[in-house]
Amino acid sequence: MNFEPHNLFITGGAGFIGSNFVRHWLANSCDGRVVIYDALTYAGNVENLTDVKDDPRYTFLQGDICDESTVRALLQQHQIDTIVHFAAESHVDRSILGPDDFIRTNVLGTHSLLKVAKELWVDQKAVPRHRFHHISTDEVYGSLGPNDAPFTEDSPYAPNSPYSASKAASDHLVRAYHETYGLHTTVTNCSNNYGPYHFPEKLIPLTIVNILLGKALPVYGDGLQIRDWLHVSDHCAAIVLALKKGDPGSVYNIGGNSETTNIRVVRNLCDLVDERLNAQLELRHTFPHSPIFNGKQAAQLISHVRDRPGHDRRYSIDFSKASCDIGYSPVLDLDTGLASTVDWFLRNPVWWRDLRDRAA
Repeated sequence: MNFEPHNLFITGGAGFIGSNFVRHWLANSCDGRVVIYDALTYAGNVENLTDVKDDPRYTFLQGDICDESTVRALLQQHQIDTIVHFAAESHVDRSILGPDDFIRTNVLGTHSLLKVAKELWVDQKAVPRHRFHHISTDEVYGSLGPNDAPFTEDSPYAPNSPYSASKAASDHLVRAYHETYGLHTTVTNCSNNYGPYHFPEKLIPLTIVNILLGKALPVYGDGLQIRDWLHVSDHCAAIVLALKKGDPGSVYNIGGNSETTNIRVVRNLCDLVDERLNAQLELRHTFPHSPIFNGKQAAQLISHVRDRPGHDRRYSIDFSKASCDIGYSPVLDLDTGLASTVDWFLRNPVWWRDLRDRAA
């Protein structure tokens, strides 16, 4: 049952994946409104959307997804027929130190959106057709052993951190609103994203930024944790496919077909940054503390630190259902994606320096 979104309400649209999706949607869609709704917490940054803010289809509003009356008014005012729900607290380390925000945003916030969507779209039939798309994570499935088969959409939920537990709860709520009330929902569970506009607290952007600043590169434990890496542009394309071609009530795993260890990712980034700076010596004045400009190599900054509690050992995604049902296939391999990501961070030091200063 194909669906054509018209007016979109994008929660968390000023964050990493959300802002990339906004940009992707506006570049590939002809009409309709795009209303971005973001609380602008530490990882939300309206400057992520600077290059699209003058598009006549674009509207940005700061707000809280738990504020049901405001969300209801906005959905009515803009005749929204599609919610794309990115808004979430997503950093595992932060969830271990302070899980309350994760329960409020990821569980209660998702439920608030579902309640309003049901009221307007199911009870009042305010629009002819609708879609509630929920972005989730492969972390809800727990951890795999070295020889275990990849996660499928039928894998049992076994979250191991407050973050993944909160996302698992939100996934179940989305399913329940489809099964109980007939709300037309779709869910995508993605692997680890990376790419431009990535807040520098996750492994890839933190490694790049720390190399450029000459700071230590923390690697948890032995660094042999395995992740599947998904470039954010491939993820955005997959979400569009799920919106347009996904069956209501369906769940799709979205992977990058790029499974590797964390330490290999860090070492690859060290080599890439060293190579780029060696070829662009004029950047010495922009990144004076980078090892390559001080007679060293970036890999010398690697520092193995104590592993975090409940650290999942391996994630792996089977995205054959998404390939078969909605035509998804990742385009960027990891080497190409990492190279383009390093280049983006080299071109945009003002962006990440400002973010670091604000978060300090």
